[in-house]
Amino acid sequence: MTGTFERYVGHTVDIIYLDRGNRLTQRRISVLSADPDGLTAYCWKRHAPRLFKNENVLAVMPVRRRTS
Repeated sequence: MTGTFERYVGHTVDIIYLDRGNRLTQRRISVLSADPDGLTAYCWKRHAPRLFKNENVLAVMPVRRRTS
């Protein structure tokens, strides 16, 4: 997944992430910035900014907005 997050800056995505305790978590995040080591994002689950390591992000799915 390394190097693929620049395209998500400014967007909201769902990720599957391996946390520090080696547990899988699903998070909805708004990506603020991306670099080779990780990405900084606003986590909607924790309601706070978080840093996610690239090697621990297992899957990314863009959030589709509803149209009426």
